[in-house]
Amino acid sequence: MKKRILICVLAVLLTLPSCGAPPAEEARLTVVCTTYPIYLFASSLTEGVDGVAVERLDTGSTSCLHDYSLSMADMKKLERADVIALNGAGLEEFLEDALATSDAAVIDCSVGVELLENLSHHHDEDGEDEHDHGHWDPHYWMDPANARIMAANLRNGLVLLDPDHAAEYEANAVKTDEMLLHIEEDARELLDQYLPDGLPGLITFHDGFQYFARAFDLPLLASIEEEAGSEASAHEIVEITGLVREYDIPVIFTEVSGSDATAQAISRETGCRVAQLTMIMDGPDASDPEFGGAAHYGQLRWNIRSIINGFRGEGTVPNG
Repeated sequence: MKKRILICVLAVLLTLPSCGAPPAEEARLTVVCTTYPIYLFASSLTEGVDGVAVERLDTGSTSCLHDYSLSMADMKKLERADVIALNGAGLEEFLEDALATSDAAVIDCSVGVELLENLSHHHDEDGEDEHDHGHWDPHYWMDPANARIMAANLRNGLVLLDPDHAAEYEANAVKTDEMLLHIEEDARELLDQYLPDGLPGLITFHDGFQYFARAFDLPLLASIEEEAGSEASAHEIVEITGLVREYDIPVIFTEVSGSDATAQAISRETGCRVAQLTMIMDGPDASDPEFGGAAHYGQLRWNIRSIINGFRGEGTVPNG
């Protein structure tokens, strides 16, 4: 039985293309990633390493992993995995049974991350929480500084599991760290250029943006986890409407794959616009020519561009 190792990691943000990877059935080492950010990062670190295959579960198809169920395709990937790379922080409750019967090595990407408390505050009519999403906010990949810390930990895990290729993992880790630094610096430059005085505050209809907001010094006024068929309460609508008027906020943000029902209602009430942000939960696979640095860089820059254009006017930051 393979030794299970729990080591710190973040599989997030940024990556370089993983070209020529063998099919998982033929690989000597198969790494299965539970989320798209982890897949991006693992692909970056294993680029060009002979005999390593990186796969991902189909978790990008849903906006809330707390309600996710493993598909048959997911189960087959997990069965042949030598390594399972987890987001951790309570995100993968759907994996508990599968992990209990697996002999794959496990990398928990949340170990060593400074986790923030969960902001979700969606209540029922009696004021009780409708969704128990755990104490900690698991969306830490939205802060590129976390990515640098955990990229080093993932590198260490791969070196332990595959020491014969340690030099290749080390070299890829250097490139990945440099790219992550560039992403963070570029985002800050855009904000300094177009929003030098900051902004009155962000209102989001997904509770996973607090790491992102903290990373770029963006005040987060309200963050509500809203799922299809489970819209915000009347109290929350009144609260958000009041914030929009009090701070004269021109735009509120939904998540690209989430519900926008309440946001649209508030827009009609206050005249503010509704724009989108992405949680970087889905994107091209390694075989896609758009995969690589652009896969993460493009999505993070898209968020920054969406915020600037929302507060300064559409077209302030052009595409590209």
